[in-house]
Amino acid sequence: MRRYLLLICLLLNACSNLPLAIKNPPQFDISYSQAVQKISNYKDAPVRWGGLIINVENEQNFSLVQVLYYPLDSGGKPQVDQPNEGRFVIKSPEFLDPAVYTVNTKITVAGTLAGDLERTIGKKVMRLPLISATAIHLWPVYVYDNRYDGFGYGYGYNPYYGGYPYYWGSYYWPSASPFMRPAFRPR
Repeated sequence: MRRYLLLICLLLNACSNLPLAIKNPPQFDISYSQAVQKISNYKDAPVRWGGLIINVENEQNFSLVQVLYYPLDSGGKPQVDQPNEGRFVIKSPEFLDPAVYTVNTKITVAGTLAGDLERTIGKKVMRLPLISATAIHLWPVYVYDNRYDGFGYGYGYNPYYGGYPYYWGSYYWPSASPFMRPAFRPR
């Protein structure tokens, strides 16, 4: 039985689509506030940062992605419910399509601090930390789907996907009930 359990664990671990550089933080993780205060002290230091994409610029040989920094959770996903601390720029040698890397998409990058870059934001000129990317991960966007997918009393399978009412207790509710369990599906 133990052999099967080990095999199942190995198979489930192999199914993870998160790059190891994103999944595992660097040994000495440098925070955004440390790097901004004295960027020259941390040149070529490994970092794992993330946030929301602000814009993408494609040059001849590289792409620059400006990101609004948010702290990461233990899995490396940006926590956008926390306060943001500033901006940083990702430099990738690959072409990053602006149709894929859209504004307000969650992104996590692993790489090294390559210094800073001067950017004009509004009428203010700012120096933003520049990360030379080794791994980039876009987090999937989930869209609210208001179709009911309940089983019996509100959970599971529902054979009436249309606008049919369903039975709940001693009376019927319409399919657009506020008591529906929200279903999420990737966009």
